[in-house]
Amino acid sequence: MADSPRETAMKALAALLTGIPDATVRRNEPLAAKIPAGGLITLFDGSGAEPDMLLSPPAYIHSRRAEIEVVVQGATPEDRDGMLDGILTLIGDRLAADPTLGGSVDLTMPEPPEFITEAIDGAAGLKGAKVIVVLEYTADSPLG
Repeated sequence: MADSPRETAMKALAALLTGIPDATVRRNEPLAAKIPAGGLITLFDGSGAEPDMLLSPPAYIHSRRAEIEVVVQGATPEDRDGMLDGILTLIGDRLAADPTLGGSVDLTMPEPPEFITEAIDGAAGLKGAKVIVVLEYTADSPLG
């Protein structure tokens, strides 16, 4: 059975993220107890709004809000800031270079990141960002 347009889009976005050097990429998994040295990128399927419908023939225009969570760990705030900025820049560059994810969506639209910082007693601190990427695509079903 072939993947739905939604799953095809999510797999394409995951593949784009997998190419980020040194980072570990996962999908729909909780935050790991240990952050890999190159950073951790987790893709969540996010949510979708009610699709718009086109008639004759029926088609549904979907707008899915996928969530990319990036977490890095470093000894100093400067280390964490630099690592996180590097990963976010690469994600932005890759989305700009392939806004249709190889033709799996009509358009990707990343939103500005939301940052979080977490201190850990006795260990290097964490810094993270959540980036929403809106995936626009057309499907034959409202379940798309």
